[in-house]
Amino acid sequence: MTAVGIIMGSRSDWETMRHASEILETLGVAHETKVVSAHRTPDRLYDYAKGAAGRGLKVIIAGAGGAAHLPGMAASMTHLPVLGVPVESKALSGMDSLLSIVQMPGGVPVGTLAIGKAGAINAGLLAAAILATADETLGERLQEWRRAQTESVAEQPE
Repeated sequence: MTAVGIIMGSRSDWETMRHASEILETLGVAHETKVVSAHRTPDRLYDYAKGAAGRGLKVIIAGAGGAAHLPGMAASMTHLPVLGVPVESKALSGMDSLLSIVQMPGGVPVGTLAIGKAGAINAGLLAAAILATADETLGERLQEWRRAQTESVAEQPE
């Protein structure tokens, strides 16, 4: 069953959001990816967010750049956790995206991650950690991933 939905405002956001997908694939977490624009495809967004829980999703990762309304709008239409990834923009290097996502009004939470690739990676890891609270096997895979990350850090600079 697909547990995580990864949505993004445009196809160009895939360059960032693919990192969330890759982490989920590494951890064996079933997920889907869709382009869902808050501004250009509002009906698609409505249908996606309203139907997400009924389709079995447990977490939504939403990446958006610029005005970055996608994560907040998705969060306003579902009770599922929504993790927002600010996609780096040309105009303001992603600061516009970050502020649009992180400054949600009280009552409509969006867990906001870092701008760009690091945020997408961490969104995938956080989604897996959320799912692991009810999936011991996934928790073990996540712990192994973290152990491998720790072991990959050299003690010496050379």
